[in-house]
Amino acid sequence: MANSCLWLICLFSLMLGHGVLQLEASHIVYDNLKTLQPATANPTYRTSYHFQPPKNWMNDPNGPMIYKGLYHFFYQYNPNGAAWGNIVWAHSTSKDLINWVSHDPAIYPSQEAADINGCWSGSATILPGDKPAFLYTGIDPKNSQVQNLAMPKNLSDPHLIEWVKSPNNPLMAPTTVNKINASSFRDPTTAWIGPDGRWRVIIGSKINRRGLAILYRSKDFVHWIKAKHPLHSAKDTGMWECPDFFPVSINNQSGLDTSMIGLGIKHVLKLSLDDTKHDYYTVGTYNLVKDIYIPDKGSVDNDSGLRYDYGKFYASKTFYDSAKKRRVLWGWINESLSETDFVKQGWAGVQAIPRSLWLDRSGKQLLQWPIVEIESLRQKQVKLPSTVLKKGSVQEVLGVTAAQADVEISFEVKEFDKAEVLDPSWTNPQLLCSRKGASVKGGVGPFGLLVLASKHLQEYTCSFL
Repeated sequence: MANSCLWLICLFSLMLGHGVLQLEASHIVYDNLKTLQPATANPTYRTSYHFQPPKNWMNDPNGPMIYKGLYHFFYQYNPNGAAWGNIVWAHSTSKDLINWVSHDPAIYPSQEAADINGCWSGSATILPGDKPAFLYTGIDPKNSQVQNLAMPKNLSDPHLIEWVKSPNNPLMAPTTVNKINASSFRDPTTAWIGPDGRWRVIIGSKINRRGLAILYRSKDFVHWIKAKHPLHSAKDTGMWECPDFFPVSINNQSGLDTSMIGLGIKHVLKLSLDDTKHDYYTVGTYNLVKDIYIPDKGSVDNDSGLRYDYGKFYASKTFYDSAKKRRVLWGWINESLSETDFVKQGWAGVQAIPRSLWLDRSGKQLLQWPIVEIESLRQKQVKLPSTVLKKGSVQEVLGVTAAQADVEISFEVKEFDKAEVLDPSWTNPQLLCSRKGASVKGGVGPFGLLVLASKHLQEYTCSFL
């Protein structure tokens, strides 16, 4: 705990909180996939808590869902190397969102007219009768971005190993009539049913610098008609990638099925900005009559708006976990390395720890927390009693020996009379922190953690608040 403008830094080898487990990420690989992997991969900086394949390039999360008691996770993956390219939909299943079994790729380029040049991002929708379906972006022979459908070959298989593409693909495509930009038309969302019984889906796009969430409707999930107007758009935001549109409850933390509408419900529109590689979201109202989304007053509709995360976090995707009545968030973490370094280490990219997501009581922003299942990995608990630290002091946490750790820590500053007055121009915390640096002293800080620290603090990594 802290009084007045005390500055506290907790130094630890890597762990403070509830526990630690020394392990490699649990990801079993079938033998028939080994030939697709590079010969070696450097494990030095691989994670233990986050999802990642054993080797190669990974980016956007695709089509997460639960089916017959199994969680399914699909993702953009290069089976041939650690740089982006040759993209397929890799596929893994889990009983707990923590320990994963890898399967053959679910979708890969195979349809000449629809995806022969790439199978890019998309989403899963559970159709009536508990039937999963994928809508995804394919790259056709002209390198135009088009939207395709794939469904499981065998619904009795809980692992959903084989997927069959619709012979009608592509279902949605740019034309001279609809005036869609063929190079900016991608990443369909999970679809939802309106009160008229028609399915709806949005696809990211742009016209000049105006970002668009293009709306399509369908009676049968195969034949889609473009709406006259987008679900939403915003000027000067550039290309909208990986949109996500879902309802949230005003009254409690329970998640809602994507098609839920009615009283006590708001909606969230999340967008991934291709220009800045940031995800931002707004909270607002879905007008069922006009089929448009309207952000609430004060919900900033551009890159200065609310984000799930101010670190490396992009192309995020949520799904409704019907088993535990929660909405779960996935997001891609891309390291700041060159392509040469990716290839050298033999792997690239991890997925952020899945998070439960719900609306704050104010109704103005979302709250999130790592899924409770992550606690099953905690062992050898190390605790630090509540401590008052004086300005400039360092409290070392002993007993931590793991290379990776899960940390829970809280700080309390009892007096804020010396805190800086909030400047209205401080709308971008990430930019502000990059200009200031972690060691800049303020009225009540910095305080936080030093990790991977040497004995006399010649080297360490800052994690200040």
